[in-house]
Amino acid sequence: MSATVSRETKAVIGTRRLKEAMAPLPGTRVITVANQKGGVGKTTTAVNIGAALAMGGLKVLLIDLDPQGNASTAFNVAHDEGIPGSYEVLVAGASLASVKQRAEGYPQLDVIPAGVDLAGAEIDLVELERREFKLRDAINALVEKERYDYIVIDCPPSLGLLTLNALIAAHELLIPIQCEYYALEGLTQLIKIISLVTENTNPQLHIGAILLTMFDGRTRLAHDVANTVRTHFPKEVLTTVIPRAVRVSEAPSYGQSVMTYDMSSPGALAYLAAARELHEKGRA
Repeated sequence: MSATVSRETKAVIGTRRLKEAMAPLPGTRVITVANQKGGVGKTTTAVNIGAALAMGGLKVLLIDLDPQGNASTAFNVAHDEGIPGSYEVLVAGASLASVKQRAEGYPQLDVIPAGVDLAGAEIDLVELERREFKLRDAINALVEKERYDYIVIDCPPSLGLLTLNALIAAHELLIPIQCEYYALEGLTQLIKIISLVTENTNPQLHIGAILLTMFDGRTRLAHDVANTVRTHFPKEVLTTVIPRAVRVSEAPSYGQSVMTYDMSSPGALAYLAAARELHEKGRA
């Protein structure tokens, strides 16, 4: 498709492709995308799953909780100094409704940006009461007044207070795992944290899905890793795998998800399929 075609036109075309497959939910499904290991496609997954769900006609809120602000960049959402976002929600008590921005070209997708101040949130939260529940309280206040089918939370690659807020606020966890040698590194620690959260603060939290990313079907290693993960988590791993794809990597530099950057690329088609599978998995 020509580069002159607007994001909005591309998003509309994508919506037509998926709308029949995406029936609205009876309530709001809150999904945290987390993996403390960096470079696994976490933000890429949060962005493109959120975009695909919105293209499916569902109302989506993406919360950027990573101080790097890459999810905000991917949707071309302003997150410069002075622009309120997730920091103001967590530390200053601002409402999500007051800081959300509409993602360009997506009539059904809102974004809570991550500004530069979020880098200091871990320190600023320490002295606050109910510091682990700030995001959950904000989400509860939002969904009482405004309906969303999905709230997708992108976390930093760590297990600090930001990620803890996201785990306590969520109904389920989506874990991206790259099909490379150290695929399961750190996953044991993440599962221990999930157990602690379910025992003490959020009993409904569970692993909703595991998504295999950066899959290179030409290598034996990728197949071995995929088989190992499926053996350990047979019910959680999605059938769809995300291939290692140039278009997926290029899209953020143009302020787009891969769905509007090149909706016919293998990476876009894979994320569309993963979103559909995730949606149906949650409805089962």
